[in-house]
Amino acid sequence: MKGQLKGIICILIAAVGFSFMTFFVRIAGDLPTMQKAFFRNAVALVIAIITLIAKKEKFEIPKDCRLDIFLRCFFGTTGLIANFYAIDKLDLADSNMLNKLSPFFAILISIPILKEKPSRFDILATIIAFIGALFIIRPTGTNMQLIPSLIGLYGGFGAGTAYVFVRSAGGKGARTPVIVICFSLFSCLLTLPFLIFSYVSMTPKQLLILIMAGASAAVGQFAITTAYKFAPAKKLSVFDYTQVIFATLWGVLFLGEVPELLSVVGYVIIMGVAFIRWEKARLSEED
Repeated sequence: MKGQLKGIICILIAAVGFSFMTFFVRIAGDLPTMQKAFFRNAVALVIAIITLIAKKEKFEIPKDCRLDIFLRCFFGTTGLIANFYAIDKLDLADSNMLNKLSPFFAILISIPILKEKPSRFDILATIIAFIGALFIIRPTGTNMQLIPSLIGLYGGFGAGTAYVFVRSAGGKGARTPVIVICFSLFSCLLTLPFLIFSYVSMTPKQLLILIMAGASAAVGQFAITTAYKFAPAKKLSVFDYTQVIFATLWGVLFLGEVPELLSVVGYVIIMGVAFIRWEKARLSEED
């Protein structure tokens, strides 16, 4: 139980860290999405390299998982860019909630990649979660935020797919610091050309804010990694959704954002399904 409590505390810290990352990305101002993504990942890359050196580990990618790591980098990076675009165009709560559909996308992607057969309950939960997403996206011709919402939805897909390839690579012997370095380096290299050719000069304040975004993301990444060392995902995953609550709080307090009623309905549906999945996993373990 003590381990589970430590895990919950760590995942709450991660939720605060990731919610602050989205907040800092928003208040960085009218900068290109690729520029924001580059600086966020550059900070994470430096921290990951320092961590690898501190642990005195070699940078080595097992041959069997090179494709898995590449696909993790590709989907993770494109998902991150999509998420950053959505953060700039949508309310913080909406963009965070669409990104939190990643576990449900992971269920679907695990079928062909990991050959995992989801239960009927998982399939039903995924369908209901996507119905909840429709309340946030509101796919009508009059919704001016439809395109940003669909891009935000891809952000959740990219993140969920990346998680599947992380699991696949980890099962073949790839170490966490190596995967993090590969992802951060790939992201920096992919966004660097856009940074060079469409660079927008930043004030010292904007640069500091983007560094804070990267630092907040690093706190979130290390905290969530630590959390899953204390307890399994099925005991902790539901607490990750507190990120949406924190993001909503920052939006209301600092940006004057009040989520629309339909969006709130979507939040309740998605988080409700996530809670039921968590509770069902917890009870089945006790049995």
